[in-house]
Amino acid sequence: MKNKISKSITWTLCLGFSYLIILSLLRFALGFYFKAPISETSSLTNAYILGFRYDLRYVGIIMMLTFILSLFTKTNPFTSSLGKKLAIGLWLIFSLLIALLYATDFVHFAYLHQRLNASILSYLENLTISMQMMWQSYPILKITLGLVFVIYICYKIIQLSFSTIAKTNRTHKTSLIQGILIFLTLAYCIVGNIVYSGGQYPLRWSDAYSLGSDYKANLALNPFQSFFSTLDFRNATVNVELLQKEYTTIADYLQIPEAQRDAQHLQFKRTYTTNTQVSSSTKIKNVVLVICESYSMYKSSILGNPLNTTPYFSGLCKNGVFFSRAFSPAYGTARGVWAALTGIPDVQVGKTSSRNPMAVDQHTILNDFKNHDKFYFLGGSASWANIRGVLNNNIPDLKIYEQGSYTANEVDVWGISDNSLFKEANTVLQQKSKPFFAIIQTADNHRPYTIPKEDQAAFKKITVPTDSLKMFGFESNDEYNAFRYTDFCIQNFMESAKKEKYFNETLFVFVGDHGIKGDAGNMLPRVFSENNLTNMHVPLLFYAPSALKPITYNTPVSQIDVMPSIASFMNINYTNTTLGRNVFSLSQNDNSIFLYDDFAQSIGLFNNQYYIGFPINSATQIQLKSTIDNQKITNDTATRTLKKMTELLYETSKYMLTHNQKAK
Repeated sequence: MKNKISKSITWTLCLGFSYLIILSLLRFALGFYFKAPISETSSLTNAYILGFRYDLRYVGIIMMLTFILSLFTKTNPFTSSLGKKLAIGLWLIFSLLIALLYATDFVHFAYLHQRLNASILSYLENLTISMQMMWQSYPILKITLGLVFVIYICYKIIQLSFSTIAKTNRTHKTSLIQGILIFLTLAYCIVGNIVYSGGQYPLRWSDAYSLGSDYKANLALNPFQSFFSTLDFRNATVNVELLQKEYTTIADYLQIPEAQRDAQHLQFKRTYTTNTQVSSSTKIKNVVLVICESYSMYKSSILGNPLNTTPYFSGLCKNGVFFSRAFSPAYGTARGVWAALTGIPDVQVGKTSSRNPMAVDQHTILNDFKNHDKFYFLGGSASWANIRGVLNNNIPDLKIYEQGSYTANEVDVWGISDNSLFKEANTVLQQKSKPFFAIIQTADNHRPYTIPKEDQAAFKKITVPTDSLKMFGFESNDEYNAFRYTDFCIQNFMESAKKEKYFNETLFVFVGDHGIKGDAGNMLPRVFSENNLTNMHVPLLFYAPSALKPITYNTPVSQIDVMPSIASFMNINYTNTTLGRNVFSLSQNDNSIFLYDDFAQSIGLFNNQYYIGFPINSATQIQLKSTIDNQKITNDTATRTLKKMTELLYETSKYMLTHNQKAK
């Protein structure tokens, strides 16, 4: 009687288990050879478990290909010589990749303390020099012999398992039920995250950095995952020579003290110590930073939009320190959150820096709030845009509240409603006696523009004629009411917070994550609409009635200025290593801010007089426009000066993305 499980499935499973053992042994070897740092006192079990899941993904891919071959008579390895050659060849190629990638990975980790990534391909540009360096640095002959030996062992495993199973009394054909089961199982192994983290996202490289330390992340990753995840980012180049040559210009812009300047090593670090003379913020011990989804200035009531979408928030702005010319340096929520947390414009081409494994290690001023409990509240999953890895890897004591953390029900793809999010955050914060720094990230001012049923009694939708909607920046009544709903949620939160003890001891900061492209009409100079600056124009409000006198500034400032400004106001000793600056020290001065348009692949600079913009790869298409009125501008001197500064800030931003590592 024949065994019910087919030969093909049996062989595929046998090889899969064998290779999982091999990859697990290689990970244990890495952990044994490169010991955990003394500071790493917690268990490494989670790192090994996550590492097994990464291994399972890539073994699962080869198993899936083998299984698909076996479904056809002409390519079934047990009924066709061609099928046998294809299947064995497939596993041999996989064996070769394992040998090559892991050997290179071990050498790479020994040299740089990072898992193998696609930046290594840059060495191919100088292949002769790279080969000489390798030959002089490592025992190449021994490594080559070791690779040959590993491939030979793998070949024997493949051959022996095949011949053994071929002699058994199993069937050649795979039944329908068997096929469906093995397909679904392997698909799960490859995706890796159908149930994990709420089931919204596949297993990603950033999940390794949610373990909370660089060592654990490196231990969990395998060279397949780390290499292929960085392929999209390998072509980012920085003009280091230009930065070194023009270092003084950037150092002056950042106000780096002379004693701390170093052009050769591109030193951007500057430290700020407590000013004992500061008294305005002595009552303030907490921070609540609200990052508002799609909070476009021209759509709000702040600039006098006749549709009156945000009357409550506009009232807050009149009673706080408000910056009317604030911008996100680039469009997109992930880029906005990145800029606010790190202080670096996200100029990553194509994808966001939060998705770039080579940029995941970042210094943030938030860690200088050493005596504060730290919270991050968002209604959906922190796996969105790989933000979890950025948060957990760089802010070790951060408590993340996300979907699954709340009592409120989820209302759409973005999780719980903003109103529920604020309520949940307030419930947590009202119980805190220790100083805290809380970040709340809203999401409802975004498609599908959900207004929860439980709020529809208190929040009344309004229907506006289509022509009025279009005239004042909205595409639909759903979008219009979602913007109004944000104001409703902020009002409920602030009115609830006023009843709590922490209110008078808290600095509330509101900033949009980005704007929305559209025509601002006569509310703003035409450059905002014509050059898509409405995409990035957002409100920035510092609100603390017990410590801040109301004032509005028209000085251009950026999202990257949020953290240093908060730290300065709070009188916190902090270290700044990025482009962000304290807006309170800039408020009386002219200021230039950098802008990046990923869609148009253009860069620009905005100040009190001019906006200059041009494509990254075509400096001949330069536009110089007034930021004051709609007059045409012709100023060759301003064009040359602003163009140079724009290029310098762009190159500095690119450099900082991968040179802003936190202190070890």
